[in-house]
Order: sequence, then structure tokens, then C-alpha cells
Amino acid sequence: MPAFFALVRKDLILFLSDRRALLMSLVLPIVIAAFFGSVFGGGAKGSAIDIALVLQDGSPIGAKVAAGLKADANLHVTEMDLAQAEKAVRRGTQGAAIVVPAGFGVAAGSALFGSPSKPAIRLLYDPSQPAVLSMVKGLLTQQVMTVVSAEMFGGPMGRQLTERTLGGMAARGPADPDDLVVRDMLVGVAKFQALPPKRGAAGQPGGGRGLSMPFTTHDEGLSSGPVALGYNGYAHSFGGMAVQFILFMGVDMGIGLLLARRTGVWNRLLAAPVTMPMVLLARAASAAIIAFVLLCVIFIVAVAGFGVQISSFPGFVGLAVCFGLLTASFGMLIAAFGKTPEAARGIAMFATLIMVMLGGAWVPSFVFPPWVQQLTMVVPTRWAVSGLDAVTWRGLDAAAAAQAMGVQFAFAVVFGLVALWKFERQQR
Repeated sequence: MPAFFALVRKDLILFLSDRRALLMSLVLPIVIAAFFGSVFGGGAKGSAIDIALVLQDGSPIGAKVAAGLKADANLHVTEMDLAQAEKAVRRGTQGAAIVVPAGFGVAAGSALFGSPSKPAIRLLYDPSQPAVLSMVKGLLTQQVMTVVSAEMFGGPMGRQLTERTLGGMAARGPADPDDLVVRDMLVGVAKFQALPPKRGAAGQPGGGRGLSMPFTTHDEGLSSGPVALGYNGYAHSFGGMAVQFILFMGVDMGIGLLLARRTGVWNRLLAAPVTMPMVLLARAASAAIIAFVLLCVIFIVAVAGFGVQISSFPGFVGLAVCFGLLTASFGMLIAAFGKTPEAARGIAMFATLIMVMLGGAWVPSFVFPPWVQQLTMVVPTRWAVSGLDAVTWRGLDAAAAAQAMGVQFAFAVVFGLVALWKFERQQR
């Protein structure tokens, strides 16, 4: 056992003395995780969409629609002229632009009462953000329906339009029976418009007599524990980047064995009073310890500097231990099947990048198509990332992460046994 601990101590000292290894395994994942976390919303509960508003209509309806859009918490509205808005959307500084044309208020009011001529609002959007278009359309529809109907049923423009339409029908005399129905409806609307303004509960004027959305939504993000305070986008980013760069460290540990073979250090170690399994176990133990410490340090930075919350410390520690074992066994597998350090490094880096991509380290796996989500169940990194998600932003307990721990441990055992079998065959 003293020889085993000496080998582990030697590997730890060599790793800590290698500034490049520390940079790749500790500093880079923190920097990249901070970048991706900020891109995907950071610690905020949500972020407003930047849109440009080109208001070419001078009617009260146009002004009220603009005011409603500006008051919406989901939008950050900047008024521009048409040329500025087109330029901003093309450059990507605005996700979309709403162009309210001149005469929109009058035309929209007429269209509400059945006029075949409907005004068109131009929506300019960035093709790289198609989801923005759907959200802006929905918010715009809500504002236009509320404002136009309120003005037509209770505002001066509505009264003027009703009077003008009824006067035109009277001047034309008897006509199509459908006109009689429309006239009766407009007479009722005129009586409705003549009613006194609604009063609010505190004696203030009400919000108008128009149509309004027949429902509201109560948005409730479901999570547990302290994470219920809000989703933190940094949590997933730190987990994903930690998994990626720690696996790179495992690859380097495996490549180190191939270099030891090339330089003859491997044969000198085996000439000492130690067995090959002990040498491999010592290298695996040192790699697992380094991986565990790196993951803990990265998340200490995430908690202290980026507001990431860990809902279960026992669950996190269990995941860190299992992922450390997985990293170590993966490095051993690379060393066992690598022909040369150069060839093994290229293949290992490619395999690692595929694993972290399919494992959801870059973007959450739930955005993948269903068949890809099923496929990634056989990828060990999927379980590592999912387990870290469970005990951070999902706010679950250690029991919820138990399956992820078990799968990672199983992969570690399989990788380790296969690597040991391959090394023993090579020694014969």
C-alpha cells in the first residue's frame, strides 16, 4: 500500500505543477460556463425581447397600442423610423420590428365591424430568431384587440364611425337584408356607446368597454427547495462545461500512460515491486481524486459568484464521486486501446466532444428531437449532466439523482474492467 499511495501522490503533484492542465481543467470551464450561462438567461427569471416600433399612425388607437406594447414586461420597445428599424433587425440588435401604418386606427375599427378591407401591420424579424416572431405576434394581437375594441365600443372614434356608417346606410335606402341586420347591430352599439363611462372600484375611470382577452395565465415554475426562487441559467452551463473539461483531463491522464510506455517509464515501474493492476489503480485513483476536486471547485465558484444553488449536498457529492470514477475509467480505456499518444488523443477528443454534445452539456437535452433523447440514454455524459441538473436548478433531492449515480458507476466499472483486460492481454 505505501507504493500505491506514493504513485497516487506522484500523479497529483505532477498535475498540480502543470499550469496548462490547471488552465484547461479549471479556468476554461468557469469562463465558458459563465459565457453560456449569461447567454441563456443567467440568474434572471426572464429577459425582455428587444423590438423596434415604427408608429406611422397618428390616431388614438395607434398611440394606445404603442403604450400597451411598451408597458408589457415581456418586451423592451424602442421607437424608430422605418429605415432605422430595418437596419437594426438586419444587424440583429433588435429581434423584431412592428410597423403600424398610417390610417391603421380607422381601418382597424372598420374591419372590426365587418369591412372587407383590413389594415396590415408589418412585422420585420431576424430569421435566426424564429421563436421571437411567434411571441411578438401573440403580444401584438392581444394589444390590438383590446385597444381597437375598446375604442370602437366606447371611444370617440367608435362613435364617429358608427354615426357615419348608419348615415351612409340611411342615405342608400333599403338594400340587402344583411344591411338591415348590420344596421340593427350598429344601433345597439350606438346605444352602448352612449352609456356613461365605467367607474373603477376606487371611483376612477375604468379601462374601457371594449373586448378583452377572455382569460389570463398564472405562470408557475415548478421546482423544489431554494431553487423555487427562480431558474438560474448558469447552473446547467457550469455542469455541462465541468463535465466536458474534466473529461478532457481524464483523456490527458490516459495519454500520459501511453507516453510512459514510449519513454520506458512504464517498464521501469513494472520492474519495481508493484504489480500492473496496482499501477493502473493508482493512476485511476489519482484521476478520480482530481476530477472530484475540480468539479467541487468549479461549483464553489458557481455558487459564490453566479448564484447557483445546490439543493442536495449529499446528492452532489455522490454525483461528483461517481463522475470522478467515470472520468478515471474513461482515461484508462483510452490508454488501453490507444496505439500511439498522437492517434489516441485525436480519437479521444472526437469521442469526448460527441459524448458531451449528445449528453446535453452544451444545450439541455430536452431541446433534442425525441429519437435523439432516447439515443442519448446510452451516453454516460447524459447521466452526469442530468444528475447535476437535478441537484441544482431542478431543486431535487439525493434520491432523484440516485439513478444518475448508479448509471455512471456502472459505466465506470465496465470501462475499468475492459481497460484492465486489454492491458493484461498486451502484457502477455
